[in-house]
Amino acid sequence: MQHPSPRTRVRRLQEKAAYDRATIDAILDAMPVAHVGHVVDGFPVVTPTLQWREGDRIYWHGSSASRMQKRATDAQVCVTVTLTDGMLLARSGLEHSVNYRCVMVFGQAELVEGTAAKTAHLRAMMDQMFPGRWETLRPITAQELKATRILSLPLTEVSAKVSAGPPADPPEDRDWPVWAGVLPIHLTMGAPEPAPDLAPGIALPDYAKAYRIG
Repeated sequence: MQHPSPRTRVRRLQEKAAYDRATIDAILDAMPVAHVGHVVDGFPVVTPTLQWREGDRIYWHGSSASRMQKRATDAQVCVTVTLTDGMLLARSGLEHSVNYRCVMVFGQAELVEGTAAKTAHLRAMMDQMFPGRWETLRPITAQELKATRILSLPLTEVSAKVSAGPPADPPEDRDWPVWAGVLPIHLTMGAPEPAPDLAPGIALPDYAKAYRIG
């Protein structure tokens, strides 16, 4: 169990807070889409990206020419990852809410340097999402690696917040004659759509058939 910092301590609805790594890791591993908040030229910017976890760190990548990637390097950032599990319909407007699982990571974004390290982390991302695919791909080039910037954060200043269950209507509202409950939300994968120029005879790989989020 990690001790929360002033930035990661949940102040509102503290009973929903989670500081244990098992909960935090499970959320990070379940949802690859993250939002990176940082300051660019004096104003706040939140950028969606893909994240992946390797042990005690998370990573994300983008173009080396990206203004936001450059500004985030060696700067304080906040990375958030969220899974939306349901809409809560209560008996009053203000009690409506959402069931969710989210993680917030704070810290100074660190640059991954060196072609070997960058290649290893990109391979780790691919192996987590689509195991075995890296070996089948056209090898990455030196120019592609040069054009890619990878940043990371340690999972040292991090917390999770989890909201689940039915709406929390106060006792005086429970006899109000309106439907109340949860509308569950599930991320589902559609049928794979092959590229229009895919060569004949290339079968759909198992990792594509089995891919899931959530």
